[in-house]
Amino acid sequence: MVQVCLNGPRGAADGTAVPLTPETMAQSAAEAVAAGAMDIHVHPKTPCGQDTLSPRVLAVTLEAIRARVSVPVGVTTGAWTERDPSARLARVRSWTVLPDHASVNWHEPGAEEVAAALIDAGVGVEAGIWSGTDAAQRFAVSPLGPRVLRVLAEVTDTEAPEASARALLTSLGTAHGRPVLLHGEDGGAWPVLRLAGRLGLATRIGLEDTLFLPDRQPAMSNAQLVAEGLLQYGCAQRSP
Repeated sequence: MVQVCLNGPRGAADGTAVPLTPETMAQSAAEAVAAGAMDIHVHPKTPCGQDTLSPRVLAVTLEAIRARVSVPVGVTTGAWTERDPSARLARVRSWTVLPDHASVNWHEPGAEEVAAALIDAGVGVEAGIWSGTDAAQRFAVSPLGPRVLRVLAEVTDTEAPEASARALLTSLGTAHGRPVLLHGEDGGAWPVLRLAGRLGLATRIGLEDTLFLPDRQPAMSNAQLVAEGLLQYGCAQRSP
């Protein structure tokens, strides 16, 4: 499974290819799915381009995307969207239109409470386990571990991403038996995607994770990244 991450916390300064409105997110999602993406991760945005947990913005964004695609759609609950853990939890509980899944970064304050609220509401949880944090250790002892949709193993190291990815997977151990989606970011995006292919793990690619193709040419769209990602993933699977 290759997931497309449409925009992440990026903004207008990152180029016109990054979709920032519900309409452009929906168009980008439709193109990415046509290119082969099987799942969507998106960051709903305020009119000024900031990530938000607003139930109104979330509803408009999800409705726009779902009008164009039939694959699962997930959102972020990252701490930067609402710094106060109690306020972030209240925002999530106020959602009227629900995503299919939402990522919860396990190293962030209030992660367990947000994850529990999502699970209680019937929303799948992607447990975000970042390299360079204590998230794997926290997740290993979490009673919610067996109930998450999957583990989102996020490699933040761009200097030695493959080594960091392998160390992260080792620290995850059995991951409570949940599926693992492995991905990197920026300079580590393509090496980690290829590693996921060799290991037979789900992965993701999109303008959140990288603005560039493997040859360092700027990516023109999420669809272009997905198409190249599937090619790279397939080649990695066939490599010895």
